[in-house]
Amino acid sequence: MDDTPTPPDDLVYSKRPGTRVTYRARQRRADRTVWLGLVLHLPSLLVSMALVGAAAAVLESWLGVPAWPAAVLWAASGVLAFHRPSERLLARHILRLHHPLPQECRILAPVWYEVTARAGVDGRRYELWVEESDDLNAFAAAGHIVAVTRRALHELPASRLAAVLAHELGHHTNGHAWAGMLAWWYAAPWRLLRRFLARAAPPLLRNARGCSVTTLAVAAVIAGYLALVTLQATYGLPLLLVAAPYLTAAVRRRAELRADAHAARLGFGHPLALTLYEHMNAEAADPHPTAPSGLAARLLSDHPDYRTRLHHLQAHL
Repeated sequence: MDDTPTPPDDLVYSKRPGTRVTYRARQRRADRTVWLGLVLHLPSLLVSMALVGAAAAVLESWLGVPAWPAAVLWAASGVLAFHRPSERLLARHILRLHHPLPQECRILAPVWYEVTARAGVDGRRYELWVEESDDLNAFAAAGHIVAVTRRALHELPASRLAAVLAHELGHHTNGHAWAGMLAWWYAAPWRLLRRFLARAAPPLLRNARGCSVTTLAVAAVIAGYLALVTLQATYGLPLLLVAAPYLTAAVRRRAELRADAHAARLGFGHPLALTLYEHMNAEAADPHPTAPSGLAARLLSDHPDYRTRLHHLQAHL
């Protein structure tokens, strides 16, 4: 028997079960941040395609396995982001989520119905999950996953829980969730290569200390020449790989502001603003803050700071 106290139900319900609900004809759309994000991931996608093709070619030369089936399967694997059984495997084994318990369903179900009914969205298209975490947080993933932390579920009043869920619903209806999942999946080979290079670079630099100045100078000239030839041959495309993480983070911060605006348009602007304000005060009082402090860290952050979110939210209150 779970003795966790039930948070207060202070939500003003306008869409009780049984009342008439009008669903929108288009349940999803893709806003500008989706297309900008996909364009910014194009360089990493091309590098990943080249890596997969090279790996398939190596397998073909060594084992005699045809290269094209592996490349085609990898290219088509993105549809699994919308495949319900694959999403459940992702939720359980990668994201470490679990289905809500009966008591948690009693809290979540009416709040989720209110949020989706106000949005004109069929809430049955999505699956609610719970994350065992001490954070007051929630997130949207893949095509149908909406997850909320156990602490948020058991501590947030119903109005603020609805605001958080409305924010995550905005990520789904605006296309942020599925686009982010596809970008993450197709950039996986490039991420693995970056991690390998990051681990291999320090030993190489340590070994380079014993080389003569002439050898290092010749190596630097050769590397510079190869880099210049590569940039000319690819019209500077590799430079986007350097700038893309910063541009992508900026687009994701804009997507967060759009999700906040979506929650406010559904009538949850004030409870969302209260939640952000409390988070901002708790962050300021924390002697060991976890928020990014350096310029590079702030530019690479996926979320705007709470003050920025509150500033943009004021226009929708």
